[in-house]
Amino acid sequence: MRSVRAVGSANRRLSEAVQKVKRDGHTSVLLGGDHSLAIGSIHGHSALVGNLSVVWVDAHADINTPLTTPTGNIHGQPMSYLLHELQSKIPILPNFSWIKPCVSARDVVYIGLRDVDPGEHCILKLLGVKLFCMTEVDRLGVARVMEETCDYLSAKQKKPIHLSFDIDAIDPSVTPATGTPVVGGLTYREGVYVTEQLCQTGLLSAVDMVEVNPLRAQTERDVQSTVGTAVDLLLGCFGRLREGNHPSDYSLPEP
Repeated sequence: MRSVRAVGSANRRLSEAVQKVKRDGHTSVLLGGDHSLAIGSIHGHSALVGNLSVVWVDAHADINTPLTTPTGNIHGQPMSYLLHELQSKIPILPNFSWIKPCVSARDVVYIGLRDVDPGEHCILKLLGVKLFCMTEVDRLGVARVMEETCDYLSAKQKKPIHLSFDIDAIDPSVTPATGTPVVGGLTYREGVYVTEQLCQTGLLSAVDMVEVNPLRAQTERDVQSTVGTAVDLLLGCFGRLREGNHPSDYSLPEP
């Protein structure tokens, strides 16, 4: 396990910061940084609003436990610390004792998966987690995927939605400046559609935009493409529509 103490400490501070943002009545936005930061972001969100739905958009499931991880990287494990159903599978780790599971597997939806470790695949099937890997996105189309996602999340009690969006969910031809790119991802348009549809539920309460790493870029164009896409995804979360927008009180000027 790598950098356990530092990751645990940083996420505790992040959880407290997110709680303050939510206490003040704002939407929480986390710009990362690797995906281990979702531990503190989701923990802090849940601590203030209670039960959550989590939409995890990512090439990877990030649900390895410390005992199934093939790499020891905590950014491949955050969901395992947050799920009630995996509490018994998590060993004691330094600076992690403050983390209490806060999400149920039935309240999680994955979109964009295409690089899943064997242990993760076992966990996902065992817990019956709702997921749309890239095979499903290709087969159904993103509009159907989002229709089913929103129906699934609203079928029971409507809970605040926490969107955790790893930029590597998007194909690396569009967002190359990231740590673990995987070919065959979402297009720019599909990614923006995901955020637009979640915004329109009226339930989006917190957003993580993670794994944007300009240091991984080969060219300045790679940086601009990755960062620009991340910005557009976030704007989709906050109501920008590609058809255009205008203020509700806008009136046409008279000559």
